[in-house]
Amino acid sequence: MDTWILAAFLGLGLAAATGLRTFLPLLLLAAAVHFELFGIVLNESMQWLGSTGALVALTVATVAELVADMIPLVDNALSMIGTVTRPVAGAIAAWAAFASLDPAMAALAGIVIGAPTALAVSTAQTGTRMATTAGTAGFGNPVVSIVESAVSFVTSLIALIVPLLVLPLLVLFGWLGFKGMRRVRRARATRAA
Repeated sequence: MDTWILAAFLGLGLAAATGLRTFLPLLLLAAAVHFELFGIVLNESMQWLGSTGALVALTVATVAELVADMIPLVDNALSMIGTVTRPVAGAIAAWAAFASLDPAMAALAGIVIGAPTALAVSTAQTGTRMATTAGTAGFGNPVVSIVESAVSFVTSLIALIVPLLVLPLLVLFGWLGFKGMRRVRRARATRAA
């Protein structure tokens, strides 16, 4: 199998994970490169991600994002800001994954694969957050936040360790999300009747 296919799955998985948490997938990618884990190699124009400075900055940003996302109202603001920042992070993660491509082609591949994937997941996450805020007056959001962080972490790890499992994993998450939304709609319709 060509290495660009593995790079595409790696980029797709990391971009999907950035749709939930902007910095966590980038931190895991930076740590994998910095500590030479899982055989991850970055595109030459993205080598800075493996630097100590990037690792420290991403750690601080990740901790700040995870803590802020546990605070009602702040979490909704983060979701709205994430509509812009998460596609950018998804494009960066996917761009970095295309190690064998020339930097311009890697950037284009990152934008084509990463940005729309992260935007789609971020949009779904924002909708879920709005529904839980309305349904629980924001008190259920910390639980949702923990689940989203765990899903972002697991998706990132799977992308880094076994990129070929990314597509089945994303299909599973999509199916579970679809089933969950149908259940919520049925419950609302029952309550309204």
